[in-house]
Amino acid sequence: MQKILVIDDEQNIRRMLIRVLSNEGFIVEEAINGMEGWEKLEKENYSLVLLDLKMPKLNGMETLKKIKDTDSDLPVIMMSAYGSITEAVEAMKLGAVDYLVKPFDIEELKIIVERAIEQYKLKVENIYYREEEEKRFNFEEIVGKSNAIKKVLEMIKRVSPTPATVLITGESGTGKELIARAIHKNSLRKEGPFVVVNCAAFSLNLLESELFGHEKGAFTGAIAQRIGRFEMAHGGTIFLDEIGEMDLSIQSKILRVIQEKEFERVGSSKNIKVDVRILAATNKDLKKELEAGSFRDDLFYRINVFNLEVPPLRERKEDIPLLVEHLINKYNKILNKRIKVISPSAMNFLLDYNFPGNIRELENIIERSMIMTQGEVIDETSFNFIKIEENQTKKGSLKEWERDLIIKTLIQNQGNRTHTAEALGISRRSLLDKIRKYKISI
Repeated sequence: MQKILVIDDEQNIRRMLIRVLSNEGFIVEEAINGMEGWEKLEKENYSLVLLDLKMPKLNGMETLKKIKDTDSDLPVIMMSAYGSITEAVEAMKLGAVDYLVKPFDIEELKIIVERAIEQYKLKVENIYYREEEEKRFNFEEIVGKSNAIKKVLEMIKRVSPTPATVLITGESGTGKELIARAIHKNSLRKEGPFVVVNCAAFSLNLLESELFGHEKGAFTGAIAQRIGRFEMAHGGTIFLDEIGEMDLSIQSKILRVIQEKEFERVGSSKNIKVDVRILAATNKDLKKELEAGSFRDDLFYRINVFNLEVPPLRERKEDIPLLVEHLINKYNKILNKRIKVISPSAMNFLLDYNFPGNIRELENIIERSMIMTQGEVIDETSFNFIKIEENQTKKGSLKEWERDLIIKTLIQNQGNRTHTAEALGISRRSLLDKIRKYKISI
């Protein structure tokens, strides 16, 4: 569970932030001034700091400098009731990831906090994966010997050296991002950046800013210029995940980038040239989206130059033993475990299971079972939670089962919407729609 430290001398602000962020599934601790906050930072590990600018003893700017001198990667979001542009810019120069002006817009606060923590998490994970990638050829991350996965690997080898735009299709949890990374790592752009954008994770306005950046003053809260993901990906590859969730107005801008290799930041009329290869992925049937008018046909034909369909796990079950071995080795390191094997009965259970969430669900199952396993062998009793969920599909209506499953998964993820959506294999937007539909209050 991610831990956040709130440093603010105003009790009401601390209480509000603790309430809001705790409801989002975070552990939130508080400090009444910079000195107390610094003492906590020396003793505990945090994933994010929310730091007030004006405080006694040790003010926000001084505290920010001390934090960045010690841990330059730890994300810090500055807060102030004064909204000074000069101080905001100074804070960003010192390494703050964002700047919030009191009183807060709660929904904006949640988005900024989740984005900062997700970027920090990715940074930490990237260190692990970079070390792993240095040890082996990238294709070895795509585990399996089935004919279905051999076909995918052959297509990756063929398309990677070309400049072609690739549309990766397949169900949620099949490993589409892994395929995109393999294409990039085996392309002529492998020394350039690989930038991922989950198109379903942002609102319309935020997605436009994420993709193309914005100028200072472009909208409320735009206190400084920010470059977008396309600029970050210059000379490399950008991966547009869940592109089927993208609004039509953004689709037209993506089309322009593909055709003209240029775009404008939000709030600017200046054209910015960019050299980027585009990879996209979706679990939707885009041809049906074309018929429904929710996806542009000209963009579809531009991104669908080369279609690579990733098979669901139920069509490559012979790969399950290899995947399980790979995941046990991975989580032995992450969880500091020494599990050696999985019992024959447990393996038979996995081979008989249908895996609606595909490899992501298998990974979730192995991780959860390893946490519960005390010895060196995973046995069938470690999968009792799956049997309970399967049995529930036979009771009551499908809507009741879906509501119960969402509630259970929210509880397992301490209420964090982003992690719950990932565990369920759906977009965050779809999860929020279902939470409203079923009036879930966790």
